[in-house]
Amino acid sequence: VREVEEIGLLLPQVEESVLTLGKFHNVVKLVAFSPFRSAQSALENMNAVSEGVLHEDLRLLLDTALPPKRKKVVLGVGDAKMGAAVLEELGVQCQTGGVVAELMRGIRLHFSALVRGLTAQSAAKAQLGLGHSYSRAKVKFNVHRVDNMIIQSISLLDQLDKDINTFSMRVRSWYGYHFPELIKIVPENSMYCRVAKFIGNRRELSEESLEGLEEIVMDSAKAQAILEASRSSMGMDISPLDLINIESFSRRVISLSDYRKGLQEYLRSKMSQVAPSLSALIGEVVGARLISHAGSLTNLAKYPASTVQILGAEKALFRALKTRGNTPKYGLIFHSTFIGRAAAKNKGRISRYLANKCTIASRIDCFSEVPTSVFGDKLREQVEERLAFYETGEPPRKNLEVMKEAVVEANEVVAEVKRRQEKKEKKRKKREKRRLEALAAAAEEPAENSVMETEVSREGAETLWDAPDARRNLGGQS
Repeated sequence: VREVEEIGLLLPQVEESVLTLGKFHNVVKLVAFSPFRSAQSALENMNAVSEGVLHEDLRLLLDTALPPKRKKVVLGVGDAKMGAAVLEELGVQCQTGGVVAELMRGIRLHFSALVRGLTAQSAAKAQLGLGHSYSRAKVKFNVHRVDNMIIQSISLLDQLDKDINTFSMRVRSWYGYHFPELIKIVPENSMYCRVAKFIGNRRELSEESLEGLEEIVMDSAKAQAILEASRSSMGMDISPLDLINIESFSRRVISLSDYRKGLQEYLRSKMSQVAPSLSALIGEVVGARLISHAGSLTNLAKYPASTVQILGAEKALFRALKTRGNTPKYGLIFHSTFIGRAAAKNKGRISRYLANKCTIASRIDCFSEVPTSVFGDKLREQVEERLAFYETGEPPRKNLEVMKEAVVEANEVVAEVKRRQEKKEKKRKKREKRRLEALAAAAEEPAENSVMETEVSREGAETLWDAPDARRNLGGQS
């Protein structure tokens, strides 16, 4: 760069001069250019730049292009992290922002004209291919990919709860024409659908069906009440066709309820693998909602406790700030059992304390090498002790003592987990070795068979050659 206008950088005339190739040539001159050796090399360099690491190819280019005396040289770099890496490793002064952004904009615009033999079309194709490769690699090696499964699962679980509730109310209103007394006896949605499917026409319900009803409602008195109510019901008669449709719809609702139970077990297993401490502290469902609202476990770990406390109550917070009212005391963590058990005057205090412990648990889960639920159990004990302190005044243990106990227990658990992993790895290696030996033995057997066949054929040929000789010898003797 020969000279550049920094004072009048934002003037329209200066901005237009960047767009003109002739004027831009007066400012910028190409000194060195090093194309990538392959698409793989380009992807490696791009990953290094995105992480703020100085790649070996870039280091070689800068070493060869920059003058030996580098004290007066100022290198323009688009990324501040990359500039810090160049300054640390090569000792070259770097400048970012301001005029550098305008110069890079002009270089990007006139790049095909600055480099000989490069057309704008080929440069666009290369950029598109590299962009696709970079995006594919980022998706493939996404560190939040397990968090994504949790986010999708909790979203589907919430949607299923709404849908099952809506469909169950539809079954109630539909089957209520025929048997209205059943709604008061069986208030639970899923059980109501099972009972409605089992009963069908209430006039066909008899003492023989009592055992099946008891299995569904899990209460003999309730089953007897259903039987008695069916005999004196005020409901209207229903046609077989309507009954078939009601039973079919009830079957669908029951299958959705069963799927929801399976999905909740899947979510529980995922949370125990990804965030065991958070799950042990606040529960799998509330922990998954916090992760979903934050976007990932890493984002949740970056949040301060004050943000985690009101996470999910953003509308109430901004409304309070706008109207200068009272800000909310809790968001999603309200669904935990601790806040419900606290007295009204202590709800804000326990929510603040619980948010603090949730932040600690999420950071432990995010950054520990082998996540365990030991810290979560200890943090839960601390919240229980704090609740007891609010109610009875009994002083809780100090945080330092609890964390020392947790560290000792966690080290034992981690050592046990690593020992099991080593055993599994040894077994896997043994199985792999046996498999390779079996394959090698199977490959040697056909080779031995072919060698034996060759030897047999040679012996047969020798026998054939020896037979005429023997005949000649016999003829000579005679």
